[in-house]
Amino acid sequence: MSASGGTKAIVAALAANLAIAVAKFVAFLFSGSSSMLAESVHSLADSGNQGLLLLGGKKAQREATPQHPFGYGRERYIYAFLVSIVLFSLGGMFALYEGYEKIKEPHPIEAWYWPVGVLVFAIIAESFSFRTAIKESNEIRGNLSWKEFVRRAKAPELPVVLLEDFGALIGLVLALGGVGLALATGDGVWDGIGTLCIGVLLVLIAFVLAAETKSLLLGESAGLDEVKKIEDAIVDGDTVTRLIHMRTLHLGPEELLVAAKVAVQHDDSATEVAQAINDAEARIRAAVPIARVIYLEPDIYSDSAAATGSNPAKSPGGTGH
Repeated sequence: MSASGGTKAIVAALAANLAIAVAKFVAFLFSGSSSMLAESVHSLADSGNQGLLLLGGKKAQREATPQHPFGYGRERYIYAFLVSIVLFSLGGMFALYEGYEKIKEPHPIEAWYWPVGVLVFAIIAESFSFRTAIKESNEIRGNLSWKEFVRRAKAPELPVVLLEDFGALIGLVLALGGVGLALATGDGVWDGIGTLCIGVLLVLIAFVLAAETKSLLLGESAGLDEVKKIEDAIVDGDTVTRLIHMRTLHLGPEELLVAAKVAVQHDDSATEVAQAINDAEARIRAAVPIARVIYLEPDIYSDSAAATGSNPAKSPGGTGH
């Protein structure tokens, strides 16, 4: 997996979640807190999620085969989508069930110092993991807001880790609040309410992750900046005079397919056209290195053909992307 895949952030999150999961489960055994049980399952699910992301990154590195000529780059999208399913089913739904059971049959928290101490430790550990994810994201985020980064990122790992860590921190605060209120009032119902809130939070995050990774699985085009660079690179004004229309598609986070129809001079020979196409491909790869699969079709631009329909992309000589 490349650096842009956020391997460092994934490993940091995996180490933190494994340690936290063990600590939370021990706290649950000593205190009987349902919030701690829900949080231990949450951390265990997060650990499995990081394992899935690492596995997806490893599988995506396989070479293309005759059966899969465009390679396995989308494996990373598939495993990121599995993460959202695990987070929803194992994390969110379990927390909702446990919270409901605790509210229905509340019982006081025993050995309060165990859950409180573990939650404080977990908040510190998750903060370090979250900080690592933020640092790696800032290296590629540019001027995008955090919301735009999560929605537009083509590599799914960093947005997944960011949302998981953010959700974990909020969940820990909710668990601490539920445990604190249960201890202050002597009513274990508050512990169950905190657990329910954790479940709702995890389900919401799972839905966001599922929606974003579904879009990547369906196939997303290049970003606006990359599209502009490709358009500028294709046309040299001499041999390639115009971009008629173009389509781009991410075959994986770091592999882009570019298919375009371009206008060439009407009196160019076949050799000159072939050279023009080769030169245009070289310019595209120089401008956008991840554009690794490029198909350019030469054509003669026609104003009359471009005016034949409302959808220029369907016109033989029409313009449009």
